[in-house]
Amino acid sequence: MKGIILAGGAGTRLYPSTIAVSKQILTVYDKPMIYYPMSTLMLAGIREVLVISTPRDIDSFKNLFGDGSQIGMDISYAVQEKPRGLADAFIVGASFIGNDHVCLVLGDNIFYGYAFTERLRSAAARKDGATIFGYHVSNPRDFGVVEFDGQGNVLSIEEKPQNPKSSYAVPGLYFYDNQVVDIARQVKPSARGEIEITAVNNVYLAAGKLKVELFGRGMAWLDTGNHRSMLAAANFVEAVQTRQGLYIACLEEIAYRNGWIDKQALLSQADRLKTTEYGQYLYQVAEMVKPRQP
Repeated sequence: MKGIILAGGAGTRLYPSTIAVSKQILTVYDKPMIYYPMSTLMLAGIREVLVISTPRDIDSFKNLFGDGSQIGMDISYAVQEKPRGLADAFIVGASFIGNDHVCLVLGDNIFYGYAFTERLRSAAARKDGATIFGYHVSNPRDFGVVEFDGQGNVLSIEEKPQNPKSSYAVPGLYFYDNQVVDIARQVKPSARGEIEITAVNNVYLAAGKLKVELFGRGMAWLDTGNHRSMLAAANFVEAVQTRQGLYIACLEEIAYRNGWIDKQALLSQADRLKTTEYGQYLYQVAEMVKPRQP
């Protein structure tokens, strides 16, 4: 399976901070925002990732990650010339996807919680159809809402409904089989001129091939849409890391635990970042964690 991070958009709700820089490069506590969706793909066991961004911002991500080899990954890049909807990622990334299944995660989505990795790997292991996720919210009218049965089959998806059929919102994390490329190509742009992800999901729904994985009470899905929510997300990450002594979205740690890099490579990254608490944490990981065998 391959992964795509869609890190485009103008980030106008974060102006003036994003006038000259991508929203996904901004720091959420101690690391760039894009580290969080990248960690989601890594936890799902995905090593080949395409980062899609704007002509202005793509070089920032190249400078940040390079080819990904330092964390045992293969990271490539593509430009979305103008915003054309989330599902346009499958058209832009068609050659990258090839004959594989694919996971799409939005560049501003932050997830953290119990059994997250297990749910990701369950979705990644599904060979046929598509999987979305459901997150219980208090204000479902503000989100895309998923209705489902007891077997996890999706019955309906509605965008910001006045009368929601459930209290489960759909976050920006999606798993698809290879048919998604052809489906995205056939979807007609909406009234706002975008290839909507909901239209793609509805094709799978009509075919009876759309599943939902539910996030439980111990799961956090953090918003980064404006400066206040950015601060709240940063405070959450700081609180968890300080209290537990375990880092959220530490890419080098995930790569080491997955067996994608060895101890020497981990220590090389620690040396590079040794003037920061992040770098000091990598030294701790090298001493305390036994990596999984590749």
